[in-house]
Amino acid sequence: MAYHKSCLACCCILFVVICAVALISLCIATFVDVCSSGSFRHAAVAADSKLCSEIGKNMLQQGGSAVDGAIAALLCTSVVNPQSMGIGGGSILAVRKEKGNVTIYNFRETVPRSFKANLLNDCPTPFRLSTGSQWIGVPGELRGYEAIHKQYGRLPWEKLFEPTIKLAREGIPMPDYLATFLSSPFVKVHVEKSSLCKVFCNKNKTVLGKGDMLKLPKLAETMEFIARHGADGFYSGKIGQDLIQDIKDAGGTLTLEDLKSFKVQVDNALTVSLGDTRMHFPPPPAGGALLAFILSIMKGFPLSSNSLSGDKKIEMYHHYIEAAKFANGQKRSIHDPLFDDGKSADHLIDPSFTDHIRQMIHSNRTHDNSYYNNIQHPSDSMGTTHVSVLDQDGLAVSATSTINQLFGGAIYSPRTGIILNNELADFCGRADTVRAGEQPPSSMTPVILDTKSGGILVIGGSGGSMITTAVALSIINHLWLGMNLKDAIAAPIVYVDSKNDVNFERGFNESVIDGLAALGHKVGNWKFFLNVVNAIEKENGCIEAVSDRRKMGMSAGY
Repeated sequence: MAYHKSCLACCCILFVVICAVALISLCIATFVDVCSSGSFRHAAVAADSKLCSEIGKNMLQQGGSAVDGAIAALLCTSVVNPQSMGIGGGSILAVRKEKGNVTIYNFRETVPRSFKANLLNDCPTPFRLSTGSQWIGVPGELRGYEAIHKQYGRLPWEKLFEPTIKLAREGIPMPDYLATFLSSPFVKVHVEKSSLCKVFCNKNKTVLGKGDMLKLPKLAETMEFIARHGADGFYSGKIGQDLIQDIKDAGGTLTLEDLKSFKVQVDNALTVSLGDTRMHFPPPPAGGALLAFILSIMKGFPLSSNSLSGDKKIEMYHHYIEAAKFANGQKRSIHDPLFDDGKSADHLIDPSFTDHIRQMIHSNRTHDNSYYNNIQHPSDSMGTTHVSVLDQDGLAVSATSTINQLFGGAIYSPRTGIILNNELADFCGRADTVRAGEQPPSSMTPVILDTKSGGILVIGGSGGSMITTAVALSIINHLWLGMNLKDAIAAPIVYVDSKNDVNFERGFNESVIDGLAALGHKVGNWKFFLNVVNAIEKENGCIEAVSDRRKMGMSAGY
């Protein structure tokens, strides 16, 4: 009897052990399956280049926060993609604590106290780059880094600068994207005929190319000084004094008092519901309200993976294009709320307004521009960079940074190595006045989305006027059309320009283009598809990070 009891006990124990092993094996198999294909378990950085993503990741691995990683990656980008951003510009950044509210840090450039009279008369028509010192706004980049680092940084301030100082001083082989970019006839002439040629040209005054070394020794000196002395070294110290002198020599109006008076704005994010997902985005003058407006319209249409089949695909893109046309008609609603003149963007996230606009969209035709209130045509633009970061403690950063157009206004400061922004050109076509201290309207829209199930998506884009459509379509593709994050970002976009002409990125489905043209959409000839989206998603404990291949980017994580 005792023998049978002993056997029974052994069998029970063996059964429990087998079940436990099976359960553990199942969990491991499930985890491996879910987290395969280059996903990460702890943290990740998605910047414009592999080098800058790796620098950001290294900061995280050394105990740094997502903010440390973002600052380090952005500083790196100012060397690897100097046409897009730098410490002579500004940023808008969203920060989310784990299961917490999203806070917006806005350190976008402002109008100096003194600026050219009738500045808006210089706005270019038709499209061309806005060059010259009259377009320079007060840079906010470093003051913003200081503010977020004080709040969330874990590593010493100077450590964040070390990798980029080394890159700038010792030099790097010309980055592939920058070399390709400079070889474009449009960009080549732009650089060779400006002060930028001092650092981006060979001795024979032609632009650097593949195989050349890119060195930025003056920028290295400036960053080293700021690393030691903090942001005050820029805003009230030697670097600021040298920068202001160079701006004056170039005919600009900025003063040291402009630098000293710059303030970082901190706000709560605005939030809209997109079904089971909530999207948190920056208030105006950022472009988040326009993104939310488009997505709020689109969520009312039945969207699924079936929407990519046959005529349904034409109808889906038609609805999207109509929403984008209405968004163009609302661009003048985006302005600096501190200079409120009776206009407001609140209606753009009002469900009753977006429902009303959706009812104005007809499935079988389009309309002339007056139907969308698109009477004035803001200038189309290109530029900017975006970095998405998620650390192992769940802190998320979505950061969009810019000097505005390509190499800003093509003003290089020889005393500091800084490339100045041309941010004031963003008022063109979107405002009737320019006021001292005002921030120009922007397309920048760093966003963070979270789901009821606990998932998080950190996403944003670059490309000037194309930011809104690049980010919107990436989110639509991923949330509602069933694409994985990589494919959602890689899919060719449609861009509705300022005149409501519809432009298609190379590789866009030709039969869909024909179907949309048959509905009355005017096909444009926009050539500068510089739209880039970088994103990180965490779901079920696994992290996927995607850097857009359009800019030859690659993410990094661990």
